[in-house]
Amino acid sequence: MFAPQGPTLRELAVQALSSVEHGYDLLAPKFDLTPFRTPEVILASVAGVLDGLGPFGRGLDLCCGTGAGLGVLGKVCRDGVTGVDISAGMLAVAARAHPEATLLRADARALPLSDGFDLAVSFGAFGHFLPKERPNLFARTYAALRPGGRFAFPVVAPFRPGSPGHLALLGFDTAMRVRNALWRPPFVMYYRGFRLSDVRQELATVGFGVELYALEELGRRRDGSPRARLVVATKQGRGLARTDEAPPSTEEGSPN
Repeated sequence: MFAPQGPTLRELAVQALSSVEHGYDLLAPKFDLTPFRTPEVILASVAGVLDGLGPFGRGLDLCCGTGAGLGVLGKVCRDGVTGVDISAGMLAVAARAHPEATLLRADARALPLSDGFDLAVSFGAFGHFLPKERPNLFARTYAALRPGGRFAFPVVAPFRPGSPGHLALLGFDTAMRVRNALWRPPFVMYYRGFRLSDVRQELATVGFGVELYALEELGRRRDGSPRARLVVATKQGRGLARTDEAPPSTEEGSPN
């Protein structure tokens, strides 16, 4: 599961008992050696879809971590890329990997940017936000985009109830809730609260038009539906969400 040079069990335990910010500061030097980094197949598939929708001007990686998404933006954006993250440690690693990028330490829930970007992306970060925080997060992202700008992020189809994947996520979320009930500061990381039907409505309420694109490199399930989709939300006037394909199941699924 981890590379030999990856974090030890003790290091992971210390991170898990820290705040989100400090925990990632501690994990940052070894983060890319863990399975928590967004897999290359997802990054490449997202880049392929965005390449067909672009080109774009300025790009923003929201909760950029060590910079996996900055590489995607660099392929489709012509006028520079910016990464935002709350962890100084993660940004330090991103700076070494992407010296061409502008990096900003900030909380995405109080994003200090407006009307400057043509494309925003985010990979694997939404589990760090409680459902009640998402409308504000989406509103902040909307404000950071120029008219017609797009906000894109991948969503993996939910596991079937009772499947090993579903039980693993249920166990993880339960353990996190117990941890946060007994220990302070909290470490928010919940995988099962990111329902695509809810997210589409929240994006539409902010003023985004929403489209879904299958990430074909991730394959399809037995019923023919994609294993993963790219949500592409376009900044426009307020109205109902649009989609070019039927939505997936509204069962709880992972944001990663």
